[in-house]
Amino acid sequence: MKKLVYVDNNATTRVAPEALEAMLPYFTELYGNPSSMHTFGGQLYKKINQAREQVASLIGASPQEIIFTSGGTESDNAAIRGTLEANPDKKHIITTRVEHPAVLNLCQYLAQNGYEVTELGVDSQGLLDLDELHGAIRDDTVLITIMYANNETGVIFPVEEIGQIAREKGITFHCDAIQAVGKLPLDMGKSTMDMISLSGHKLHAPKGVGALYIRKGVRFKPFMLGGHHENNRRAGTENVPSIIGLGMACELARKYLPEEQTKVRKLRDKLENLVLNQMLNSRLNGHKILRLPNTTNISFEYVEGEAILLLLNEVGICASSGSACTSGSLEPSHVLRAMGVPFTAAHGSIRFSLSRYNTEEEVNYIVGHIPPIIRRLKEISPYSAEIEELELKAAARK
Repeated sequence: MKKLVYVDNNATTRVAPEALEAMLPYFTELYGNPSSMHTFGGQLYKKINQAREQVASLIGASPQEIIFTSGGTESDNAAIRGTLEANPDKKHIITTRVEHPAVLNLCQYLAQNGYEVTELGVDSQGLLDLDELHGAIRDDTVLITIMYANNETGVIFPVEEIGQIAREKGITFHCDAIQAVGKLPLDMGKSTMDMISLSGHKLHAPKGVGALYIRKGVRFKPFMLGGHHENNRRAGTENVPSIIGLGMACELARKYLPEEQTKVRKLRDKLENLVLNQMLNSRLNGHKILRLPNTTNISFEYVEGEAILLLLNEVGICASSGSACTSGSLEPSHVLRAMGVPFTAAHGSIRFSLSRYNTEEEVNYIVGHIPPIIRRLKEISPYSAEIEELELKAAARK
């Protein structure tokens, strides 16, 4: 059987065994509807609220501030649309050019339907300029929606400073924190963020479940209409097994947060440093320090990222060229383009995103296979002579 090394955890994660075990009874013995009047179904309502407490505990929130959703995309849509509907007189939104498609595509849709959207840029390291944010704010700005950490590069944004700017101007601040929750410590009780989105399958819970934190007192109208579920804030019969799994995954994430900052970061740094030191014309995309502890995005110039991924896949290494939600596109990453990464490098970018389940043996396996793969692709390139000349110059500079 081919060895499998999975380093695409920003796309999705394995379900933690403890979370799966917690879920199983709710597919079989405890299959009732939590809204039912009878005891068999009604007993599940307490279990849902226990999971709500586990989610809230991970991010330092009150359980009453947590709404369960079908995942990150719904949470983002609910936060943005719910804010706009609650504040119909204002029509200006501020976001960034490097958001996940769940936010960026919705904002582009809104821009075609009566709203004005300002997209903030980033510098070559993927960082925001808060002066640009200050300059973008208008009297009719209703919402700032900016991610906590970028899914492709791992770059962390100054969300607390952004939240403070928004609060001083009386603007709601929503943060797509889907990549940050479970990897970075959060304390919403002390935070300036008004709403944050999280997704179960990014932190070892199943796919198809997520949550939206809404600070008490923030104006919001429900996105999903129907029954009285989630305290009238999100209609639809609860996905009980997945909610239970999300609760357990959040409890585990809280326990393993120190490991994310130590073990996972150490493995990421080893992989990154060995690859960059071995390969000429390779470059790190994103800020060296202000990043998630599990993520590295490396460009290999003059080769195609899709070809690298195919050859990595042949030896059982699962990585990514960017966001899984845009993997069908042959265009260079919108994030790397916004950062001004040269075309020759943007096309050859690979994202490695680790988890607490990865090992040093796996990192060594990856590092052992990348150099021959890149050399092979350069040798068969129609520009192999030009690449060799460029590499000789790069070696001379070193």
